[in-house]
Amino acid sequence: MIGLLRNINFENPEFFLLLVAIPFLIWWQISKAEQTSLTISSISRMDTPFSLRAAIVPFIPWFRIAALFFMIIALARPQLTLKEEEVKAEGIDIMMSIDLSTSMLTRDFNPDRISVTKEVAADFVDKREYDRIGLTVFAEESFTQCPLTTDHRIVKDFLANLQCGLLADGTAIGMGLATAVNRIKDIPSASKVIILLTDGVNNSGYITPLTAAEIAKEFGIKVYTIGVGSNKNAMGPTSIRRDGTIMFGMTRGRIDEELLKEISEMTGGQYFRAADEASLAEIYDQIDRLEKTEIEVNVFRRYSEEFRFFFLIGLGLILLEVILRFTILRTIP
Repeated sequence: MIGLLRNINFENPEFFLLLVAIPFLIWWQISKAEQTSLTISSISRMDTPFSLRAAIVPFIPWFRIAALFFMIIALARPQLTLKEEEVKAEGIDIMMSIDLSTSMLTRDFNPDRISVTKEVAADFVDKREYDRIGLTVFAEESFTQCPLTTDHRIVKDFLANLQCGLLADGTAIGMGLATAVNRIKDIPSASKVIILLTDGVNNSGYITPLTAAEIAKEFGIKVYTIGVGSNKNAMGPTSIRRDGTIMFGMTRGRIDEELLKEISEMTGGQYFRAADEASLAEIYDQIDRLEKTEIEVNVFRRYSEEFRFFFLIGLGLILLEVILRFTILRTIP
């Protein structure tokens, strides 16, 4: 209701000056009612059966005042503003490539690295209103979780459902990057970006990270790399049993920062190190600020005349008074 009122304006607001007369009419009506009242010592012995006529009569003058109020609003010409936005933008295509190796379950983040990564990535998606975003994941191998789309709700659903253990354990950084490059390389776009996030060292896959970076460079794809994890000992996966149960113990992870820096420098991106939740959120904010496009928005406004609604209410009150005067309140000369 409040949102609707914000979209209403008045074409002729000067008619609201007539509302000043309404308090005087109310005062005059109350004074008139007091002057015409009859005071007697007691009505306790008088028989006063219910009379519809007597019940309605006091309200008749108020019908006129209410009718005047709605007529004044109608004269002010209320209009409902309907906005249409036409957005013309050369959007950015962004592929997020996220490490799902079991080390992402390490609890130096609260509750763990993968949970914080999913939450921060979802916040980033919300900020990229006009961009196409996709998602690839990797561990020992890599696959596309969500192709490029402007339906950010779907991307966030896939992010929310990410789990370590979907793939065989390992860290195939080259495969993760190559899969993202393959998804974005042939798309005509003003800018193509990959955000690659990992917490380990490349130890799997048949495509090396630098080979994948060369391919990204060839297609003009900028790669931002993020190394996740603190340098402190933390509770993390130490082994996986045959039944798939993950055993935890105190561990200290290692990130191949030199490799991640080389990938980002080769492609014109940047490398970031996220040692905690706050720094990871800040990194995504920095990437959000770095990758902006000029967006041209043309706003068209349409107006819907709403005075008829108020005019009909006022007219209805007047007609109601006339009908009552010629029926229930009719006087016989």
